[in-house]
Amino acid sequence: MESRRVVIVEGGADRKRLQKVLAEPIEILCTNGTVSSYRIEELLEPYEDYDMYVFVDADPSGEAIRALFKRVYPEVIHLYTERKYGQVETTPYRVLAAILLAERFLVHPQFLL
Repeated sequence: MESRRVVIVEGGADRKRLQKVLAEPIEILCTNGTVSSYRIEELLEPYEDYDMYVFVDADPSGEAIRALFKRVYPEVIHLYTERKYGQVETTPYRVLAAILLAERFLVHPQFLL
């Protein structure tokens, strides 16, 4: 069964980190930093029938991207890393696994220990 979910992150390092934790093939898109509403619509157009998740850093840049998504795609589900980790790419694997598992993503069991 094909997954109908897409996760939007800021950069390639975030994508690689999530791919390592996920135990299912999920499309992970990168915004590559600051984006416009036009760029978001262009990026997500092929995925409009998907459940969309935004998982960005807990910093001013990430919050700006998150605010833009809330305005352009209010139905998007927001995933949050803890502020003490700051970035998705520096969040411990076990914490990422717990965040993803809470949204019913399949994660590799070794990251749940």
